[in-house]
Amino acid sequence: MANTAQARKRARQAETHRQHNASRRSTMRTHVKNVEKEVAAGDKEGATKAFNSAVPILDRTANQGLIHKNKAARLKSRLNKRVKAL
Repeated sequence: MANTAQARKRARQAETHRQHNASRRSTMRTHVKNVEKEVAAGDKEGATKAFNSAVPILDRTANQGLIHKNKAARLKSRLNKRVKAL
């Protein structure tokens, strides 16, 4: 456990940030799964809509530092390839 006032405050802040980041990461994963679900169903229009809503979420999480920019680019590329294959 933290002994100093500064360390206690940093522990509180770290927990707040952890919960905030977990929420954002969950939102990102949900959007990615929505695209994959539409692709699996074979619905091109739905998959395109889901992909278009997932792209800004991926960009935002990358800019916030939750995921690496290259990972966001890789996910977008793979999802786009699957949507276009429909």
